[in-house]
Amino acid sequence: MTIPTDPETGEFVRSPNHFAARITADGRDGWPVEPGRYRLVVSRACPWASRGLIVRRLLGLEQVLSVAVADPIQDERSWRFTLDPGDRDPVLGIGFLYEAYQAADPGYDGGISVPAVVDIPSGKLVTNDYPQITVDLSTEWTEYQREGAPDLYPEKLRDEIDEINRAVYKDVNAAVYEAGFAGKQSAYEDAYTRLFDRLDFLSERLATQRFLVGDTITEADVRLFTTLVRFDAVYHGHFKCNRQKLSEMPVLWAYARDLFSTPGFGDTVDFDHIKRHYYQVHEQINPTRIVPKGPDLSGWATPHGREELGGRPFGDGTPPGPPPEAERLPAQW
Repeated sequence: MTIPTDPETGEFVRSPNHFAARITADGRDGWPVEPGRYRLVVSRACPWASRGLIVRRLLGLEQVLSVAVADPIQDERSWRFTLDPGDRDPVLGIGFLYEAYQAADPGYDGGISVPAVVDIPSGKLVTNDYPQITVDLSTEWTEYQREGAPDLYPEKLRDEIDEINRAVYKDVNAAVYEAGFAGKQSAYEDAYTRLFDRLDFLSERLATQRFLVGDTITEADVRLFTTLVRFDAVYHGHFKCNRQKLSEMPVLWAYARDLFSTPGFGDTVDFDHIKRHYYQVHEQINPTRIVPKGPDLSGWATPHGREELGGRPFGDGTPPGPPPEAERLPAQW
C-alpha cells in the first residue's frame, strides 16, 4: 500500500469520496430506499466502515440491507472477497470491490474505499460517502427500521452533533492517520498534538455526562467509538500515538467500555481483522508485516461504572437483538 503524502509538508493526503449519490426515501438522486436492493460492503478492520456496521445493527436494518465483509488484507487490486467461497461475493458475484467502482464509472482510477453501498441489480457502486451513509440510514430508512430503534440523529440536537463530529473528525478520526502516515517530523507532531489536545477536551466533557450529546447514544458516539476501539490495538504503537494508551485515560477508557458493552457496538468489532490489516497492509510503516501478540484486550469486558452518570443509551427505544447468525463473531479473548 502506497501512502500518499504531500512532498513539501509531509502531511498525509486523504482521497476525497468521489461517489456521493444518496439513497433516499423519495429517490431524489435516482436511488430510492428499497429493501433488499443494496449491499453494504465493509471491512471490519476499517473505522469508517465500522460506523455503517454499528448503525445498521442499532437500527435493525440487517434484513433489508445485506452486508459483504471484505478480507482485511488488501492487494494491489483493492478490497477482495477472499473470505467467501470461490473468492467471490455471493450476492454481487465479484472478486474485488474495484469491479463495482468500474461498473459505476469505467474511467475511474482513484482510490477504492469502504464502506461502499452497491446497487445489486446493476452491480454499480452508489456511494462511498461514509459520513452521509450513516446519517441517511438514520433519517431516510426510517420505514424499515426495527421497532424500538434509537434516534441516532435527533433533529433538535443536530447542530451540536455536527459541531462535535467536525472536531472529532479533524482531531481524532483523521489525526491518528495523519500521525501514522506523516512523512516529516513536523507533520507528525502537529497531528499528535491535535489528537491528544482533543482527547483531553473530550475527557473533560465526558467526565460529567455519559454520552457526547444529550443523554442517549447518537451519531457522535458512533464516530468517536470506532477510533477509540482501535487505539491501543493499533494507533498507540503502529501510528506512534503514544502519549498514553486509551486504557491509561480513565474517562475515555470507561466511556469506550460502556459503548463496547452496548449491543450493536462490541459485537461488530473484530480485533483480529483490525490488527492484521494495519500491521500487514501498511508495509511502509511495518515492513516485516509482523502482527504483535498484544495488547491484552480482555479489559474491554471489565465493568465501566458509567451508569452512575445517568443517561438512557436507547432513549425511549430498546437495544437490538443478537446479530444474525451469519454475522456473529467468535470470542475475542
